[in-house]
Amino acid sequence: MGGLSLWHWLIVLVIVVLVFGTKRLGNVGKDLGEAVKGFKKGIKDEDEDKPSAQLRDERRDETKSTTDSTKQDDRTPR
Repeated sequence: MGGLSLWHWLIVLVIVVLVFGTKRLGNVGKDLGEAVKGFKKGIKDEDEDKPSAQLRDERRDETKSTTDSTKQDDRTPR
């Protein structure tokens, strides 16, 4: 009880193949693979555009601006 055995997964796989067919499952797998490749390429391109020193400065500026806004919130009367 609790876990699914190999036989359960095989039955689920057979039902999915019967319902959707191998062609549609192949298309879904292909589309998903292309989406993952595009996402990885986008992340890689974005990282190559900015040197690491700039990334650290931007993060520091973001944290500074958020701490400034919290200081302003503390000054407002409640």
